[in-house]
Amino acid sequence: MKELEAIRGRHTELVSVYVPAGYNLVDIINQIYTEKSTASNIKSKTTRKNVLDALEKIIQHLRIFKQTPTNGLVVFCGNVSEVEGHEDLKVWSFEPPDKLNTKIYWCDQVFVLDPLREMISEKEVYGLVVLDSSEADIGILHGKRIIPMKHIDSLVAGKAIKGGMSQRRYDRIREDAIIEYFKEVASIASDIFMKQEELKGIIIGGPGPIKDQFVKGEYLNYQLIPKILGIKDIGYTGDHGFEELVQRSEDLLKEAAVMKERQLLQKFLTQLQKGGNVVYGYTQTIEALNIGAIETLLVSEEFDWVRVKLKCDNTHETEKDLPGSEIGRQTCGVCGAALKVQDKDYLGELLSEKAQNFGTTVEIISTDTPEGMQFKQLGGIGGFMRYKIR
Repeated sequence: MKELEAIRGRHTELVSVYVPAGYNLVDIINQIYTEKSTASNIKSKTTRKNVLDALEKIIQHLRIFKQTPTNGLVVFCGNVSEVEGHEDLKVWSFEPPDKLNTKIYWCDQVFVLDPLREMISEKEVYGLVVLDSSEADIGILHGKRIIPMKHIDSLVAGKAIKGGMSQRRYDRIREDAIIEYFKEVASIASDIFMKQEELKGIIIGGPGPIKDQFVKGEYLNYQLIPKILGIKDIGYTGDHGFEELVQRSEDLLKEAAVMKERQLLQKFLTQLQKGGNVVYGYTQTIEALNIGAIETLLVSEEFDWVRVKLKCDNTHETEKDLPGSEIGRQTCGVCGAALKVQDKDYLGELLSEKAQNFGTTVEIISTDTPEGMQFKQLGGIGGFMRYKIR
């Protein structure tokens, strides 16, 4: 993703193709043939050539596949040369991590990456309750997707007094009905939320004071009460209520994610000061990871180290791990000539793949907090170890 995000075309000549799961590749190839006919009308000779070459390369690449992979297929192609008039046509393709439902063909100065960003973003789980005196809805927020789980109609009467009944008696009956309503909502919500192993928090909203009474009465399972992140005033219940609740709760969701990260880093920094089972810095972390000694790998979002294959004009080759900012300053150890990049991989991605082989959890650390900035200054990579190594 970082590599693709960094690429900029000189004109609208970078091609993105998203093939949904189960879609016929022959139909996609035929569509691209049609797009080639359209692209032949591009006025700029250079842009026309770059687009046509990219489309032809995509067609040839798609012919390699006998069928669409299980989750779909994503293909990016374009001229990535930084020199005007030179061609360096590259193609990237992979099966997305989640099932792809979107079909995209797009030509632009940048690659279309938003659908992939959504897939790889951290999909935290939150419980949602929206209620007023007449109805309640319980749902789950999974990443950015709202999943309605249960709708409950209330038997609570309106505030207007019924004929032939004293105000006090009517209020008491109505209050009893509200309590029973709260108990029903809490019972169903507790059953749903307790089954969510990754539940990060609960947000409750609704019009009027009913939502506040519900929270104040602590009707939810006692294990869930500490997970209530906040209460929000909204104008609706139902699906519109869910959408408004999530929209108004951006501050709570961000604060919850930041708090989790800060607690993790505070634990890391405390153990580091005490000489505990932690490691930091590229060399030490790699050594520990290679023998499976790391339980949780921490990687800063600003960690820019890459693994590059380099070659000089005298054909001497070498491979190095180094910060991305140092690539342009590399010289050949044999003849002293400048080294040129032949291939480049982001180490954060390579290390994450290796971590999975050892059952190691990977946490991406932002720089939005003082602890995150301090971790970046420590090298931007480290981890909690399963055991100490010499």
